[in-house]
Amino acid sequence: MVRVPEDEPSPKRDTGALRQRLLRSLAAPFRRPGRFERLLAVTRLQGQDPRIRHQLVVPHATYSPWWTDAAFMRTFEAVRHATLVDIYRLYELWRSVEQVAPVEGDILEVGVWRGGSGCLIAAGAREHCPDAHVYLCDTFHGVVKAGAPDNEFVGGELSDTSASRVRELARRLGLDNVTVVEGVFPDETGGRIAGSKLRLAHVDVDVYASARDSFRWIWDRLAPGGVVIFDDYGFHDCEGVTRFVDEVASRPDVMFVHNLNGHGVVLRR
Repeated sequence: MVRVPEDEPSPKRDTGALRQRLLRSLAAPFRRPGRFERLLAVTRLQGQDPRIRHQLVVPHATYSPWWTDAAFMRTFEAVRHATLVDIYRLYELWRSVEQVAPVEGDILEVGVWRGGSGCLIAAGAREHCPDAHVYLCDTFHGVVKAGAPDNEFVGGELSDTSASRVRELARRLGLDNVTVVEGVFPDETGGRIAGSKLRLAHVDVDVYASARDSFRWIWDRLAPGGVVIFDDYGFHDCEGVTRFVDEVASRPDVMFVHNLNGHGVVLRR
């Protein structure tokens, strides 16, 4: 057995120090106000709405708590193949479920695709909100209600899924707190949501009219302290959702947070 002299750094400590220096070096340009943003200016894109402008957003922070959240990482690995939502937004959904535990009501996701984010929410609810039922609502035939306010979606996108596929994912995860609801929400399926109150809603519908109709239905049922998270708020191809959420943000009965991961978070005062 070879011993490392005490006055020399161990390989483990040396590797840790190297990683720390590397992290600081990579993060340093981001912390110099204006320098990196000026470089990112080449990515600027004018939106369809003249009040909206896009640019690649690179936050300056380094704290990454999801890597040490074992329960989240287990669930993430189980659902990552069934979602287009990145780890940053998924972790925010996971933590949001935990944070609304004291609020009364069920949980709703509108816009499910293959069920990855919805089942992750349900797994979090099983741990933190065992009294909440989780409703996963989708047409399972693609995006609906696309119209003039929407800059890229025309309808029918993301149809490569099925309700049975989502139910199978929930079954594999052992989730008995999930109901998959098939049809246009809320027009065809709002009456199938049994609970009278909601504590959390995740709206991932890509277009203005669908976001508007979903929010109106949800807001009438959202308990005080409840949260609505719009997945598509910060993305260039979902400008209709950006426009709608900006309208909602001006209401006196909401507190609005624009998270740089792309989420628009609306809290009921």
